[in-house]
Amino acid sequence: GRMDHVGVDIAGQRLFAAAFDNKTLEVIDLQAGKQAHTIANLDHPQQTYFDAPTNHLFVSSEGDGTVKVFDGTTFQLLQTTPLGSDADNMRFDARNKHVVVAYGGEKFLKGQVARGQGLKDGALAILDTAGKKVGQIPTDGHPESLAVEKNGTRVFTNVPDKKEIVVGDLVDYKVLAHWALPGCENYPMAFDEDHHRVFVMCRASSAVLALDSENGRLVTSIPLTPSASSDDMFYDASKGRIYVLARIVQKDNPRAPGPGIIEVFQQKDPDHYEKIESFPSGFAAQTGLFVPEWNKLFVATRHQPGGASGEILVFETK
Repeated sequence: GRMDHVGVDIAGQRLFAAAFDNKTLEVIDLQAGKQAHTIANLDHPQQTYFDAPTNHLFVSSEGDGTVKVFDGTTFQLLQTTPLGSDADNMRFDARNKHVVVAYGGEKFLKGQVARGQGLKDGALAILDTAGKKVGQIPTDGHPESLAVEKNGTRVFTNVPDKKEIVVGDLVDYKVLAHWALPGCENYPMAFDEDHHRVFVMCRASSAVLALDSENGRLVTSIPLTPSASSDDMFYDASKGRIYVLARIVQKDNPRAPGPGIIEVFQQKDPDHYEKIESFPSGFAAQTGLFVPEWNKLFVATRHQPGGASGEILVFETK
């Protein structure tokens, strides 16, 4: 079934893939090139984060709205933190040593309500590295991808239900700004902190918007392959590139899986971007992980009826 987001253990050379439809977390040994362990009986897992200093593995799940914390060696369940509904994307706030989790809110897909929880329910939960909730930032809608400043205290969050970015403060947990994105189904996000650029992929219009992270000003719009829809995109600071993991939407059934592509763009300067190429990836491949320490891009595919099995594709960024 559908694969959602992917996490990594750098020192241990492991990937953690959230197998959403299979209701498992797949632990992959990269040196051996195979699955090493499966954590079963998860309620539609969506994202993982591995905290190396504590050896804690965080797993967020849509179905029961929890974040579960496992021992990273034995995979024993250590903590279950209920958040309400649809625990989704996670990022690490290194300055405060907190895990930031997007959860809750009403959710729209292709303009239709997928889950009616009420717009006021959405928020970012702030957890310590033991999994205890220490605060939250309201988003007034379901939060999707997010980016955390390393040299500041802000967090940027896509809220496609409201077609806006919510800017929050990770010290006092207040909302600082709402940046409107009219007509943009803004799910994936990437961040170039050095050049003050936030990148947002708009699904309906198949475009990437580059915004000034200081004020939300639209800098430029970068067209993608028509009918491309993405759930993960990444900025490669060492090469000044954007990688968009996308699938081609089928017009007769927008929710049906289709062929996957990787759209690669080169940053000429902070205001101008040029497409390098569109590379084929795998069936329904729109999620994955870029690991800059290894110069590798991991792309999750799903089983293709009558074809290839679900795989993690490994691309070297040169």
